[in-house]
Amino acid sequence: MPEKPVGRAPPILQQIKAVVVMSWLNVLLACIPVSWALHFALPESNSNDTIIFVFSFLAIIPLAKLLAFATDELSMRVGQTLAGLLNATLIIALIKCELQIVQSSLIGSILSNLLLVLGMCFFAGGTRFSEQGFGISVTQLNSSLLIMAVIAVLIPAAFHLTADAQIDDPQEAKDILSVSHGTAIILLFIYGSYLVFQLFSHKTLYDERHPDVFKSTRYAPREKPAGSGESSSQVEGNSSSIPLTSVTGERVQNSPAGSVSHENDPEAATAAEEEEEVEVPQLSVPMTIGLLAVVTVLVAVTAEFLVDSINGLVDTGGINREFIGLILLPIVGNAAEHVTAVTVSVKDKLTLSLGVAVGSSIQIALFVIPFIVTLGWILGKPLSLLFDPFESIVLFFSVLVVNYVVQDGKSNWLEGMILMCLYVILAVTFWYYPGVTELGRTLMC
Repeated sequence: MPEKPVGRAPPILQQIKAVVVMSWLNVLLACIPVSWALHFALPESNSNDTIIFVFSFLAIIPLAKLLAFATDELSMRVGQTLAGLLNATLIIALIKCELQIVQSSLIGSILSNLLLVLGMCFFAGGTRFSEQGFGISVTQLNSSLLIMAVIAVLIPAAFHLTADAQIDDPQEAKDILSVSHGTAIILLFIYGSYLVFQLFSHKTLYDERHPDVFKSTRYAPREKPAGSGESSSQVEGNSSSIPLTSVTGERVQNSPAGSVSHENDPEAATAAEEEEEVEVPQLSVPMTIGLLAVVTVLVAVTAEFLVDSINGLVDTGGINREFIGLILLPIVGNAAEHVTAVTVSVKDKLTLSLGVAVGSSIQIALFVIPFIVTLGWILGKPLSLLFDPFESIVLFFSVLVVNYVVQDGKSNWLEGMILMCLYVILAVTFWYYPGVTELGRTLMC
């Protein structure tokens, strides 16, 4: 059930206008018919596949934004959704047995959420606030879940490293698949328990007004030089009109330094709560469901053309498969969530930003990965939890770095810059990393 009352939807023409002008990214919707036409018109070749990949890649971006927009409208009526829909690219890649792309995209999605998105949220919020706070208990719980999920990914690699010399490859591949299937079922059970914890038994922990959440603080006002013509008493008397300066040197808001809460202004706090009592939707329920259906079909078809063109793009030698799976596909697939998380962090809603960034990472680690492995099991595809060793190690250390950054329950712009720079380092590394397929043909279609 929705947490707040929902107002009436606007007339149909306003709903259509809301969809059209929802984002400037809608300009890229023109790439959809172009990519479809190129797919059917151009003969199959490496250069043509590169062109199709570029236009399909650009077409996915506005579709992901529209999908997030429709999902938010639907969640306004039915309550919190499960962080969006599964990426259609992964399902299609699994069906086409592009197992390396599937595994790389899963790892890359976690890395982009934990390092790029979280880092951008911390940095963007840090340009307006000296420190931003969030709940320590929830953050440490999320870190524990992520570390546990990463350990589940590392166990098959450790099994392969220690047992490779004693077990023949065909038998070892069967054993690793069995371990992966059993682990996937357990991870799904853990994710279900996590949902019960988050949505029912400990729902108050995820409230921004929980006492466990640190209050954000603004930058202190700049001291005026001596002889400026204003006495200290005048400065103190007009403290509410002193402009604050962010780290970028821009004036951000006329308000006093310190906490941004309304503790000293009960009337303002009451007015703010009353303003948030009723949510006004931009789309009606039928329009929302229709938009979801249309966008899902467009994403599925365009993603299929995107996956079909990957081999030709890789064969040109200009880019490797690992970089596509780890960097490009996760960024474009989660672009809408990235923008949302950064936008709300500037508005001092860092708890919501963490819910998008870290919450999405938990969903991928505890639900999407085991679900994809289980789906591959049902479809007869040998997809296991034996990921590329280098990718698994990078993921493990990234989770550790994020754990150290968030353990104090506060953030600043420097921590955000550190996470973003680490992601850039990984992107440069994966540009040259060729990738390793463990157990070779025994775990291939």
